[in-house]
Amino acid sequence: MTDNTPKRGEFALIQWIRDQLPQTDSRVTIGPGDDMAEVRLPPEVQGRVLVGTDTILEGTHFDLSACSPRDVGWKALAVNLSDAAGMASVPLAAVGTLALPRSAAPELVRELFQGLKSCADAFNCAWIGGDITAWDHPLAITVTLLSTAERPVRRSGARPGDLLAVTGSLGGSLYSGRHLTFQPRVQQAIQLNQSLQLGAMMDLSDGLSSDLNHICDESNVGATVQLDSIPCSDAAVAASRQDGRLAVDHALNDGEDFELLFTVRPEDQERLSGLDLGLPLTIIGRITEPGHGRVLVDGHGHRSILSAGGYEHWK
Repeated sequence: MTDNTPKRGEFALIQWIRDQLPQTDSRVTIGPGDDMAEVRLPPEVQGRVLVGTDTILEGTHFDLSACSPRDVGWKALAVNLSDAAGMASVPLAAVGTLALPRSAAPELVRELFQGLKSCADAFNCAWIGGDITAWDHPLAITVTLLSTAERPVRRSGARPGDLLAVTGSLGGSLYSGRHLTFQPRVQQAIQLNQSLQLGAMMDLSDGLSSDLNHICDESNVGATVQLDSIPCSDAAVAASRQDGRLAVDHALNDGEDFELLFTVRPEDQERLSGLDLGLPLTIIGRITEPGHGRVLVDGHGHRSILSAGGYEHWK
């Protein structure tokens, strides 16, 4: 009789992970098994590589008592893919470090990796290795992503007169669980970059109020946002019923929406309206001269300062 029970221990887990990965991938010339991996760049990118990294922590970015390890694995890579989307780049390969509590069972690692791999497969991103360690602290996962772009979009390209727009709807991500299961807007970002004269772009991870201030800072511009134009999600509306905050306050400040915030030249407004990305595109305001500040305008024309009220790891 054959014993199919998975073997325990670090090296058994590493071998199990290797067994889950494809044996051939034209992008990966040295895969897991050596001290480092090697990837082959597509010839059209002419050696241009973008590198990003993110860490997610148990108790800060997820709660294992309220979600599955598979969802955590998905998020660990998806947050990096969302950054790739923010620059309209194409995912190439990723590596990760898994810091496990010493009490963690091997089944936890397997479920985490299944979530990581399902995300990598969904976005055609090669998983090329990483590191597993144990410590006397909660679970922590760090993923580093390589992506490519012929013309990456940065935060510093917004100009006065540009239209300010977002994909999807905002707010309430933590209330709905979308902060774990979101779909990075990789293909939508690439299509936007191919179809329009984008000025600046980034993904919405810290909240619209904070992330718009990042674009304004990097581009040295101001911005005017029409409150009534901000697309509030159903989850933001539901959250407002629970805590009494306005839905638009959730949309501005909750964070972890992982949609795209971008600026586009005004002559492209008609083309923007005609794009079909499979999700809503909403113009929420305009970029202004730097001396005009960052301003919110409500439906009655009242103006207020757009303060950065989104997520910060420490203050």
